[in-house]
Amino acid sequence: MEGSDRRGGSISGLTEEEAREFHTIFVSSFAGFTGIAVVAHILVWVWRPWLQ
Repeated sequence: MEGSDRRGGSISGLTEEEAREFHTIFVSSFAGFTGIAVVAHILVWVWRPWLQ
């Protein structure tokens, strides 16, 4: 394959720059999801506490 030499033999097929960009997006998305989950749990706890 012609483009495989510029990829450096990466398993994912991404260049280092593409992998860093993906990682940044993944981490920020995970943090957002976790934040929403924490807020949702707090709201449910206020509505109906499951531990006393």
